[in-house]
Amino acid sequence: MFSRLPIIAAPMAGGPSTPGLVVAVGEAGALGFLAGGYLTPEELDHRLTEVERGSSASYGVNLFLPSPPTVGSEAVEAYRRRLEPAAHRAGAVLGTAQWDDDDIAAKVDVVCAHRPAAVSFTFDNPPAELCDRVRSETGAAVIATVTSVAEAATAVAADALCVQGAEAGAHRGVWRDDPASPEGGPSTPLLRLLADVGEVSALPLIATGGIMNGAGIQAALDAGAVAAQLGTAFLCCPESGTSSTHRRALLDGRFTQTIVTRAFTGRPARALANRFAREHSADAPAAYPEVHAMTRPWRQTAAAAGDAEVMHLWAGTGWQAVTEQTAADLVARLEHERRTAATPGG
Repeated sequence: MFSRLPIIAAPMAGGPSTPGLVVAVGEAGALGFLAGGYLTPEELDHRLTEVERGSSASYGVNLFLPSPPTVGSEAVEAYRRRLEPAAHRAGAVLGTAQWDDDDIAAKVDVVCAHRPAAVSFTFDNPPAELCDRVRSETGAAVIATVTSVAEAATAVAADALCVQGAEAGAHRGVWRDDPASPEGGPSTPLLRLLADVGEVSALPLIATGGIMNGAGIQAALDAGAVAAQLGTAFLCCPESGTSSTHRRALLDGRFTQTIVTRAFTGRPARALANRFAREHSADAPAAYPEVHAMTRPWRQTAAAAGDAEVMHLWAGTGWQAVTEQTAADLVARLEHERRTAATPGG
């Protein structure tokens, strides 16, 4: 639907999704996604220009739709009080717990000045007027990220759905974070969710969540998807911008499981179960992006110091299969494995 191969490199905000990774994935015949989250509009424009100068291959870009401001600050301030002693001992500071909309209007303007093949939205349902504008000004397909049947049934203005299963690393794309649920709402394994979503939506489905090899890609295609989106699998490619601390944590085997936690950002996200995640998951309020803004300086300090026990180590459930292959070699291996899995007796 979007590229020669049914393989998509997921948008990974905060560093991993570099223009170099997007270009390398596109040149290999798959679809690379640039992550627009957390960038300034100027940074986004520069990176999109770099992608377009680096390759004529199709590419995608992802934007965060704003979450509603947190009502009341008592829970956020209580969380700050619990974190402050440990942050002080680590020589770190906490930021101001403030809401922002990630400059969404300005970023849409930037995207509409470029020519992506696909534009995906996360954290809410893209409204019809936004979808219409993106389509008319860029020619791109519009993709809505969904985590449940209810969301899928409502996402009618998009051209395709990115169906995020429970196994996915990093932030869950839930539109409304339910504070009563540790995972923010219904959390369904990918293959079951694909089947359920296919019952309520006729839109093309992109599968994402825990896929690390070609057999997983083919299983998603067999379950009704038109493509599979992989994020964690690309984290340790040399072209990615993943920090050295995060890479080592993924590769050296020190962590044995993942956990879905609000501890780092106030929004449910799957990460390696380090000390910070274990100690603060029960305390962290459902308050994104306020908690993200508050903990970010400490997490940045930890990353610079190589402290894997404090920084956010996003990872899907299949992280133990991560390799250090180049993006081109990884795409080639995934496609070879997929074709083998698709061949009877293969």
